[in-house]
Amino acid sequence: MFTGIVQEIGTVKSVNSLNGGGKELRIACSFSGTCHVDESIAVNGVCLTVTEFDDDSFTVQAVEETLRKTSIGELKEKSPVNLERSLTLQKGIEGHLVQGHVDTTGTITDIKKEETGWLISVQFPEEFTDMIVGRGSVTMEGISLTVAREQKNVFTVAIIPYTWDHTNLKHKSEGDKVNLEFDVIGKYVVKYLAKIGRDSL
Repeated sequence: MFTGIVQEIGTVKSVNSLNGGGKELRIACSFSGTCHVDESIAVNGVCLTVTEFDDDSFTVQAVEETLRKTSIGELKEKSPVNLERSLTLQKGIEGHLVQGHVDTTGTITDIKKEETGWLISVQFPEEFTDMIVGRGSVTMEGISLTVAREQKNVFTVAIIPYTWDHTNLKHKSEGDKVNLEFDVIGKYVVKYLAKIGRDSL
């Protein structure tokens, strides 16, 4: 479990193919020396498990299903990645509850610089339109954000300067894929209401 508050931007040191089609990533960051094997770390919003670590970097593996549903397969050497270690009981929930289970990927359609921040618009598959609510929470690239606008299968989020400077969003361009996780409470509500609707037929 995570909060969507990015701890730091890590850097991909290497990407290697695994037998069967998976990927192994070596990621450099400041806290790698305090990691432990089996620890869960959100990498661009994807919950991955540490298999090795040293004082400079840690290693995670992504299987085929993860590569199909996320943008992890597009990472390459020197790619900047958003990192968050898992939530502990001593840690405040400053964003919202995030599982690190990406629902789908979206595509950035517009990045607009405003006077004090940025507006980023993202198009996503129409089947998920019920998951987006104005002023509701969405996780993009592992970042807890608030939906500022919604129109069909496009939503817009407002990015403050601190978030822009301390995440990999500043490296994004129109056309880039981003990992999306919709609010877990909202997903249960949508499923429950759909079930009630079916049962009433």
